[in-house]
Amino acid sequence: MSTVIQETGLYLCPEMAGTFMTPEEFDSVDDCDELYKYELVHGVLVVSPPPSVGERGPNQILGHLLLRYQEEHPQGSALDHTLPESYVRTPDSRRRADRSIWAGLGRTPDERRDTPTIAVEFVSIGKRDRERDYVIKREEYLATGIQEYWIIDRFARRMTAIRQTDVSGGEPAEIVVDENGSYETPLLPGFVLPLARLLSEADRLEQARNADRD
Repeated sequence: MSTVIQETGLYLCPEMAGTFMTPEEFDSVDDCDELYKYELVHGVLVVSPPPSVGERGPNQILGHLLLRYQEEHPQGSALDHTLPESYVRTPDSRRRADRSIWAGLGRTPDERRDTPTIAVEFVSIGKRDRERDYVIKREEYLATGIQEYWIIDRFARRMTAIRQTDVSGGEPAEIVVDENGSYETPLLPGFVLPLARLLSEADRLEQARNADRD
């Protein structure tokens, strides 16, 4: 497949899907068709449509809750930074997490150098997407040193938190929160994530979109 190149270098667009690239080539890109999202998966460019409103809405609420914690909670300085649609770097891939959270550094992180402390994915409806979020990204994210991986599943009405243990060689702990529960992590002391608030936002936006189609 041919590579689309502008005078300034690589330009990412849907026609480039399947192109072989090195991580360095992918990192050098500074222009793309912003109607799509791009990942480098084991050296191959993967092009996907943007997240649905059922993913973007609760992700925005999560960002709001995190920033409010940072600004207002007595222990909010534990949160260094959070970004939506941020890359997680592995030796041969650039995975796009729905949200990255950096905690405990005591400084503003460098997105390209500092591995997120927590990665968050909002599950998509497709079977392959679910396998990617629950199985593939779980393995890849934990291998990078990410300390927690949150999987927020509006279809199953639950959140699964995968937490690295302090035991050398120990299996990660898995905490499942039902739709009426809340999640707390020692990485963000005092932060409480009410899952129902995220799910209700996804429901509200999906209902509005479906009503427009009727």
